[in-house]
Amino acid sequence: MPTNLPAEAKRKWAEVSASRNPREKLRLMQEFLGLVPKHKGTAKLCAQVKKQMAVLRREIEEGKRRKAGKGGPKFFIEKEGAAQIVILGLANVGKSSLLAATTKARVEVSPAPYTTREPVPGMLPYEDIQFQLVEAPALMEGAADGKAWGLQTLALARNADGLILMVDLGQNSVEQLSLILSELEKTRILVSKPKARVEIESKFMGAGLRIIVFGKLLDCTFKEVEELLKGYRVTDAVVKIYGEATLDEVEDAIFESTAYKPAIIIANKMDVENAEANLKLLEAYVGNQLPVIAVSCKTRQGLERIGATIFKTLDIIRVYTKEPNVKSFSEKPFILKKGATVYDLARNIHSDFSEKFAYAKVWSKRLVFSPQKVGATFPLEDGDIVEIHTK
Repeated sequence: MPTNLPAEAKRKWAEVSASRNPREKLRLMQEFLGLVPKHKGTAKLCAQVKKQMAVLRREIEEGKRRKAGKGGPKFFIEKEGAAQIVILGLANVGKSSLLAATTKARVEVSPAPYTTREPVPGMLPYEDIQFQLVEAPALMEGAADGKAWGLQTLALARNADGLILMVDLGQNSVEQLSLILSELEKTRILVSKPKARVEIESKFMGAGLRIIVFGKLLDCTFKEVEELLKGYRVTDAVVKIYGEATLDEVEDAIFESTAYKPAIIIANKMDVENAEANLKLLEAYVGNQLPVIAVSCKTRQGLERIGATIFKTLDIIRVYTKEPNVKSFSEKPFILKKGATVYDLARNIHSDFSEKFAYAKVWSKRLVFSPQKVGATFPLEDGDIVEIHTK
């Protein structure tokens, strides 16, 4: 059940959410913890907030070092391309080799452990789009508890659109994967699709609260969800609830404590002895929960499968646009989630397009006749071409 925080604690968390200054945010979080009653029902929440505070402290220290000219790793990577995919793995599994083999990134490939001290991005081409791969510093046991730069690495994973979990087939790959999953779980990053998912997208002041339930609410009513959100001063946002959600899971999303990240497993070093045997053990351990790609960065075996597997795992589609009275369509597609509608595309192009939408024409291989005149709720599929008409 929800933690039933006192009103003053909820008001304080609203201040935390509104703050953009790391020092102020840290102070407000400390004040928030002081207002939270200490009992079993709030233990999980307090632990998560403390982890967020630890990340903020590291960011503040990092800022101090940069100002003092001492440098230090920079962990924020601006998103580019169709999606940002963070590569996670233990030391020496071949993360740098993978980035070098699949992108044009300048990477230092070294047998020495922990060579990568800050994230390194590169662009992986797939058909007519690109995925941004980001090599993260190596994970280790205790990363989620603040060891080395573990919290920043896991924060990088939380911000990504998807993950590559990389293991070394020359070693015990099951143990490696188990450690990675354990550290992710401690920071409440899920790689298996949960039964319920709640997304809260903040909007500008005055936009109002819009709640969309794609699945169903298990132990609460729509009105109770609305009251809970407003109790935390979530008043200008779009809240999307997928699957079968409880009120506790809606509250959980307010604190951003659980995040689902689509993931694939890349098992590297297929060229070494015992790789086949270790791969079979890994596949038996994973089952059908996550896709496993066996590769060798050295011989380039299996690398060609990565782009297509990422595309499928992310559940995304490419939609192309066309201007009225123009024969050609855009070569650069819009990237949307599977199940997106014409209205979602219009909103992605420009707010005016969604507000002044009249109708659209769609060219698609699945349609008997193309183009077909459609409304805003028409579902789109990969490869569709859309021409939007406004009032």
